[in-house]
Amino acid sequence: MTITTDAAARTREWRPAWPCPVGEIWAHWRRGSGDPTYRIEAGRHWRGIRTPIGPAAVAVRPLTSIGVIEAQAWGEGADWALERLPSMLGADDDPAGFSPRHPELAQALHEHPHWRLGRGGLVWQALLPAVIEQKVTGQEAFGGFRRLVHFYGERAPGPGAALRLWVPPGPEVVRRIPSWEWLKLHIDPARSRTLLRCAQRADALERTLGLPSDEADQRLRSIPGIGIWTSAEIRFRAHGDADAVSFGDYHIPNEIGHALVGHDLDDAALEALLEPYRPHRHRVQALLGTRRWRERHGPRLAPRTHLPTAPRRPRAPRG
Repeated sequence: MTITTDAAARTREWRPAWPCPVGEIWAHWRRGSGDPTYRIEAGRHWRGIRTPIGPAAVAVRPLTSIGVIEAQAWGEGADWALERLPSMLGADDDPAGFSPRHPELAQALHEHPHWRLGRGGLVWQALLPAVIEQKVTGQEAFGGFRRLVHFYGERAPGPGAALRLWVPPGPEVVRRIPSWEWLKLHIDPARSRTLLRCAQRADALERTLGLPSDEADQRLRSIPGIGIWTSAEIRFRAHGDADAVSFGDYHIPNEIGHALVGHDLDDAALEALLEPYRPHRHRVQALLGTRRWRERHGPRLAPRTHLPTAPRRPRAPRG
């Protein structure tokens, strides 16, 4: 491990113990191709994150020819992000004991043998888009998150600003957003109320990171509006919980069902199917997800049309 400093950035070189595929591991943090908090530029993966210390822009270059991952970070949260880089890239994940029991799953593991589940260590960063994605289409979810970040987030520090990289708003900002503004963002009252409740308890939610999975799940779901699906979406991203399954999803039970048993499943049947894979049930979901179930195209939710049109963000003066 090597950490160096210059006037512009903090820099770290890290040599993982396996061929760490940065793009595959961080894919679940990217909310659509237009995600303003994630960019891929000049061969590097850029993320705008809000750490407990402050905002940070993080740029990670995948493995070099000598097996080193190079990372740079800017902003108040730079040291925090670089210190936790190995965890974010899956160094704490232990796939031992995971054995695929189906040819489709074995093929997915063969195609992505070095995938690991990263531990993001940021509950709010995982929670904010997860709540926005509740019970809406991907198009609506990604659009709502993008508008929220553009209107209430901030440009990422350092070169992140020039790259149009953003840091999502923190809980203190979300608490001050008036009710009518949420509708302009195409985020309905049910989801905005959940975000406000979570923003009010953000510090307590971050403390779930040190808890066993079952207890963390119970604490998250104690907040009205956080159910089994949202808790799982938070835990596998922020806590690195390899057993967190997104039960309640519109597509996942049927997609896993068709991949493994050839037909649709409800949540109860999915739970029974995945039971032998404990404590790696999310690993099944994630590995099959890398294949995108290409041959299965289920029904899609139709986007809603009754919400107001969000105004365009004013352009900053050129100069």
